[in-house]
Amino acid sequence: MTGRKMFGGMMKQAQELQERMAKMQEEAAKKTVEASAGGGMVTVVINGRQQVLSIKIDPEVVNTDDIDMLQDLIMAAVNDGIRKTQESMAEEMKGMTGGMNIPGLFGT
Repeated sequence: MTGRKMFGGMMKQAQELQERMAKMQEEAAKKTVEASAGGGMVTVVINGRQQVLSIKIDPEVVNTDDIDMLQDLIMAAVNDGIRKTQESMAEEMKGMTGGMNIPGLFGT
């Protein structure tokens, strides 16, 4: 195979990979993960674009004398949800790239 044909083939593969990645990102945006903190006292739902879709707070945890605890639970739940979406995207990327670790893609 000549260098030109080889380069053309590599460019085509790169373009196909880019198209598959765009489709995967679009599909991932539709997926959601649920994460909680404090034994379910705070639950969040986050989509694949790492946008918080909902937050549920158990009324028992709402205490005006301990706002710091509620804030910590919300932060922990959101961070756990973000971690889960990143792990999900990394797993999907592994499947797409044949297990190759490509630095910078979705926290890999």
